[in-house]
Amino acid sequence: MNSIYQDIVELFEAAGVENFEKLPDTDAEKAQFAKLFKQFNDFLEAAKIQGFDWNKKVYTFKHEDGTKRTVRPTLDKNTYLILALRYKELFNSPGGGVRVGDVPYDIDTHLTEINTGAIDVNYMNSRFDKWLKSLHSDEATEDVKKKLLADLHKTFATLTQEEQKYANIFLHDVERGDVTVLDSKKTLRDYIAEYQENAKNDRIRKFATAVGVDEAMLRTFLNLHVTEDNINEFGRFDELKTSVDRNIAKVYFERIENTTIPPHKIQMKIDNILRRFIFMGGFDIE
Repeated sequence: MNSIYQDIVELFEAAGVENFEKLPDTDAEKAQFAKLFKQFNDFLEAAKIQGFDWNKKVYTFKHEDGTKRTVRPTLDKNTYLILALRYKELFNSPGGGVRVGDVPYDIDTHLTEINTGAIDVNYMNSRFDKWLKSLHSDEATEDVKKKLLADLHKTFATLTQEEQKYANIFLHDVERGDVTVLDSKKTLRDYIAEYQENAKNDRIRKFATAVGVDEAMLRTFLNLHVTEDNINEFGRFDELKTSVDRNIAKVYFERIENTTIPPHKIQMKIDNILRRFIFMGGFDIE
């Protein structure tokens, strides 16, 4: 297990990724990570049968000749869960509509079900509180503030890529003074969730306005987390398409493509863009 973990560490370091904060960029690196993480879990399951416990820091083994060997696990549970989170990101899309066949890696779907909700984010919140206090301290130098911010960024590996994006936006807003009143009862994760929700609502509103689809129906549809197989169950996708104002949609597509589009092609474009928006969980409209 220690050997495979070291291979994973070296893989991420060679890819220029610190603290496992995101997946490597290339498909080859992602495929190698998928392979190594699967191997690690195979050994982990066998070790658990033999009594492995994340809370135990040292293991002593006695050989037949009477000699003893001491082994210390180099990976703790929190880091393991962070790696599990990265593994899930190989498979998951924002809209939740990706199928196994769409992923160019050897994915074990059983491993995508690991509960990563147990990741300890208390340390991240403690780093956030320290950085926040430094911003309002006359004694904290710029170097100290930068150091505390860097320490905070190192904890972002416990967040998904989407959460990291909005965490950075939130921190920049705080630095610029755009966010001046903070609730002491809220954690950094709470603020990240708020920013994510606000961004999602903004994307839906802008999309509905630009394309001419009924906003309330679209919001309801997004909450269903449909797949390609059941998107039109009970005729619900047909109903959503019927809600689109064809004149508004025509104006949008012609502006984007900078050409006149015949009315009979508008329906197909409406179908395509609605499917993309639903399966991606939303995107920023042009």
